[in-house]
Amino acid sequence: MSETPFIPPAKPEISDAEIEAAVRVLRSGMVVQGPEVKGFEEEFSAHVGGVHCVAVNSGTSALHLGLLAMGVGPGDEVLVPSFSFAASANAIRLVGADPVFVDIEAESFCIDAEAAAAAVTGRTKAVMPVHLYGHPADMTAIGELAVEHGLSVIEDAAQAHGAAWQGRPVGSFGATAAFSFYPTKNMHSLEGGMVTTGDAETARMLRLLRNQGMEQRYANEVVGTNTRLTDVAAAIGRVQLSKLAGWNEARRANAARLDAGLGGLAGVRVPPVAEGAVHVFHQYTIRVAGGRRDAVQESLKDAGVGSAVYYPTPIHRLRPFVPGAHPHNKDWDLPVTETATTEVLSLPVHPALSEADIDRVIEAVTTAVSGTAVSGGGA
Repeated sequence: MSETPFIPPAKPEISDAEIEAAVRVLRSGMVVQGPEVKGFEEEFSAHVGGVHCVAVNSGTSALHLGLLAMGVGPGDEVLVPSFSFAASANAIRLVGADPVFVDIEAESFCIDAEAAAAAVTGRTKAVMPVHLYGHPADMTAIGELAVEHGLSVIEDAAQAHGAAWQGRPVGSFGATAAFSFYPTKNMHSLEGGMVTTGDAETARMLRLLRNQGMEQRYANEVVGTNTRLTDVAAAIGRVQLSKLAGWNEARRANAARLDAGLGGLAGVRVPPVAEGAVHVFHQYTIRVAGGRRDAVQESLKDAGVGSAVYYPTPIHRLRPFVPGAHPHNKDWDLPVTETATTEVLSLPVHPALSEADIDRVIEAVTTAVSGTAVSGGGA
């Protein structure tokens, strides 16, 4: 009898179409900053409300260049949630600015606009909402905050390809926004990123910044970087982009099936979706109450069901951001963030799952939760 196959928490898609696209570009000899990159930028623009798109080599580079284009630098502060991947804060430090960590909404896991407003100082230059797990941040409240205090909005949309808020796609709200095309994202280019902006002059600056400060060869206008995307990666990204809408629908369908199976389970909270939000479920993240999260995860592993914790350590507790590691580091008080780190567990939701796979996930979670001891708390 064969063993029950393991269900991975994520499964990057690489089909013959992506391989053929890469080979075609390699044979063309035009492999860097060529027609595939231009085509990818134009096609991605159609998915983010027609704004300007500038392809780069990673999502972190997209954040970095977006901050540089907005003039964020030494002496400035940027409001950012600590419940995110380190790249959100790394990019801020890379431009010489200071991340000011603010708490999150308990339901969406995205930045709490009221907490952000309370953290504004005379040094605050920008706010960086993170559309975490594929759920959009409350861009209405963030936009009002930015207008009131004269702040630039820099969206971290690394996990939110195709997400929307009140009928408007993420990536079209901020002065700039950053997407990631890492293999585990809803779509990928093996590695890569995209900066989006509604302003033509900002788009030109972003193109200068990604290419050593040049628009014309040897006519350097600013100090820039080499963060170009290859045409091989862009060709793969174009294939992936053509599948994105269908994949996102599959993720939503899988999430709905998980909701139906887990929604009534004591001690578990399935991810709510805010009114007016289009969630693309980069992750399907439940909360496991009562200190049982780690035991539940271990039980799932034994049952052949993969899962992951994003994120067990908030950014403000990572080594570069703890008090003493930098003159402006502080001991931040973020109770909602701290609770989330002990409860969140992301389950498989990717498009490769079959209905039988989803049923196995539901059964494994139900068994795991009923078989673990409660140490206090509730859902």
